[in-house]
Amino acid sequence: MGAAQQTGIYLQLLEMNRVVNRRIFFELAGAGLAGYFLQPPRLSAQPKPPQMAPGMGSAKNVIFILLAGAPSQIDTFDLRVGPWTPADFRPVTINGVDFPEGLMPSLASQFSRFTLLRSCRSAALVHSLVLTWSQIARNPTSATGRIAPNIGSVVAMELEPQRRPDQKLPGFVAFSPSYLVRGGYLPGRFGPFAVTASPGGLTTLVNTDGESAFSDRYAALQALNGAGTRRPDFDEMADLYSTARGIMYEPAIDAAFRFSNDDRNRYGNNAFGNACIVARNLVHAELGTRYVQITFDGWDHHANIYQNNGIYRTARQLDTGLANLIADLAIMPGSDGRSRLDETLIVAKGEFGRTADLNSLGGRDHYFVHTALFAGGGVRGGQAIGSTTPDGRFIERPGWTADRPVTPEDIAATIYSAAGINHATIRRDDPQGIGFEYAPGPAQPVRELFQ
Repeated sequence: MGAAQQTGIYLQLLEMNRVVNRRIFFELAGAGLAGYFLQPPRLSAQPKPPQMAPGMGSAKNVIFILLAGAPSQIDTFDLRVGPWTPADFRPVTINGVDFPEGLMPSLASQFSRFTLLRSCRSAALVHSLVLTWSQIARNPTSATGRIAPNIGSVVAMELEPQRRPDQKLPGFVAFSPSYLVRGGYLPGRFGPFAVTASPGGLTTLVNTDGESAFSDRYAALQALNGAGTRRPDFDEMADLYSTARGIMYEPAIDAAFRFSNDDRNRYGNNAFGNACIVARNLVHAELGTRYVQITFDGWDHHANIYQNNGIYRTARQLDTGLANLIADLAIMPGSDGRSRLDETLIVAKGEFGRTADLNSLGGRDHYFVHTALFAGGGVRGGQAIGSTTPDGRFIERPGWTADRPVTPEDIAATIYSAAGINHATIRRDDPQGIGFEYAPGPAQPVRELFQ
């Protein structure tokens, strides 16, 4: 979608709601289809220590589920019931929150373990742009956006000092390379280890010629790299080779990537469910991975949203995979009497939302306002934070301390703070020499999730 189309949609939204109250009008105006993009990077004068709410700083792991294509919040996590709502959605009210139990029955049964943050808003409506924005916590076209690492790379780097000698897996593992942002300017070892989940595990953990032959070749490579004058890039390549070699022929690592047919069927027998199984295994095995990203594509429902290949397919896959992930982690013992769910923050969200009105094709188009799901990692479940207007078009009550819409930068600040990382950190090692903020501008964690 081009800039002209975005502007057209923006003007249509304003026209649809001439009588919207003054505060909501300025929220939309502040969405910044032009102004936000042109703002220079904003650096804090001094990084301040994070103010931890109860429960924050307790997540040892993060699982970030990127719902690429933008789910319709009107039909899922910010349900609006109307003549368009299929009867088999079976809307119910749980703890005062409307939820489509018929569409996502397993998540409905897990409602006490997650919270819906209904006041999220994006600043643009272009898939590729905002998918990247969601992973790097800044405008990709900004100065630092061009060199920014994935949030997962920052988490992996910050938690690296906690690594034990027996923990050999990379700190950041990603499933589905679609839209995946790599490690930016950070050392390659903190970039995502991109894999595909399969019951048979990772075939690349062994060499087809056998371990002995591979070991001989690896030793020869080490000798070659050690001879003569070393180039500056040899050290980083050697580090990557060493990391890769460390995970080969390791039974515990091989086991973490394998799963049974029973598990595969219970999680839905699809790519998303398989990724959730391995994410669960990695968290429980404690092999060094601290951040897992799962990209679940297919939510771009511009037409026939209520057909079988529309929202039913994706919502039910999400329901089965995510609900089982939450349930399994909740019964897995962690440390200090906690469960693995207590130790793991789960975030599931799209890049933006969907329009409240159906279009002429029976679908919903791109829209700024959307909802994110949070579970585990100290999050207090069974609630919704923030609310939209009765028609679902605008944020009526942000529901958190900042009293404004939640941005991708705020989501990143929340992830960092949950993992005990100072979200206000400014690194001074970026190649541009301008300072790299973990969560730029006025970003702050949504503490209400943990209270």
